Amino acid sequence: MSEAARTATTYRYERWRALSAGILETAGATFLLLIAVRWYESGALAKSAVAAGGSAGLMLAPWIVTQVEALGWPVSLAASRLAMVGAITFLAMAVAPWQPVFVIGSVVAMTMSSVAIPLMTQIYQENYPARERGKLFSRTFMIRIAMAAAFSGLAGRVLSAHIGYFRGLLVVFAVAFAFAAFCFARIPSRPLVASGGTHPFRALKYARKDRVFRITLISWMFLGFATLMMSPLRIEYLANPKHGVTLHGQPLTPSQIAMLVGVIPNLARLVLSPIWGYLFDRMNFFILRITLNTGFALGAISFFVGGDIFWLVVAAILNGISSAGADVAWSLWVTKFAPPERVADYMSVHTFFTGVRGVIAPLVAFYLIAGMPLHYVGWICAGLIVIGTSLLVPEIKAGKFARPAAALTEEISE
Repeated sequence: MSEAARTATTYRYERWRALSAGILETAGATFLLLIAVRWYESGALAKSAVAAGGSAGLMLAPWIVTQVEALGWPVSLAASRLAMVGAITFLAMAVAPWQPVFVIGSVVAMTMSSVAIPLMTQIYQENYPARERGKLFSRTFMIRIAMAAAFSGLAGRVLSAHIGYFRGLLVVFAVAFAFAAFCFARIPSRPLVASGGTHPFRALKYARKDRVFRITLISWMFLGFATLMMSPLRIEYLANPKHGVTLHGQPLTPSQIAMLVGVIPNLARLVLSPIWGYLFDRMNFFILRITLNTGFALGAISFFVGGDIFWLVVAAILNGISSAGADVAWSLWVTKFAPPERVADYMSVHTFFTGVRGVIAPLVAFYLIAGMPLHYVGWICAGLIVIGTSLLVPEIKAGKFARPAAALTEEISE
């Protein structure tokens, strides 16, 4: 298949897959945790596990990449099979509405959603031209964002009518996973290039050998820990009556919560996504990242410190604007710095550390709010983002251009 045909086919099925990805995004971002709080009245440990489900998959990504390489599977076929596991898991959760099944199933299903990310990044590297990668990715992401916003509003209304309707919602998530598996299977891809190593976490060596990669990962650890603490706390803050968030003197309904954490941020993401995609292809990566970090810090302060519904809406907009750029930056940044044949490995290291903080951060967040006001946690998150951002300032020069692949391959092989 020619390069143009690979690009066209990938772009076509990625646009279709974006519909299911938008639905599944609402599962991890809003509804699984909302169900845990409102229906199961889960404790801190169970809520932390539900919130950290996707992060578990990110931690397993280096192992999955190694296994896919060893099996010689085309990467899109591997992604398709992982999606089918997610579909089966959501069906089991719907059939057996028991809290342990729900919690374990949430972890497994969201693991299947996130563990395939490095495989898809490798596909973007191979099938999308470098000068259009951000643009093509952001266009498909716009479909995902629009679907997430629309589905958040619809599902929020359904659960507002009766929270017990969540079982039907789980079936919809299962169907979305199955459709994603169908799309994955039709995207052209190749088996991963053999690395010569068999250790399941062999890719972590690149964090040691590549200085720019290492510094960026350290910075992202501070930023990511803060944002992953804030994500479940937004649901907790709005859904748990003990925090006193009301509208016209009444606790927020699931529909109103979905509006603040799903619909409004996703509408902002939808509008700004193509702009950030354009900037990713042309802008110094580290300046781009610093700009996004500033938006996240301001959003954290607005949400947890603002004190009324106006600031919650402002925070939702800021979070959506910053997330639009973060979608592109987080998903594609390794394509600017890694040797082309090692993009999946670099991405698996990035997702591994994202997973580490994603498992720990919700647990830390829920136990912190047990002993201190939520607005203190908001300031802590903003401080962590500032620390991470300061580490990137000296690296601005390194982010001006993508590094030559041949020179980088030689550097990390030494």
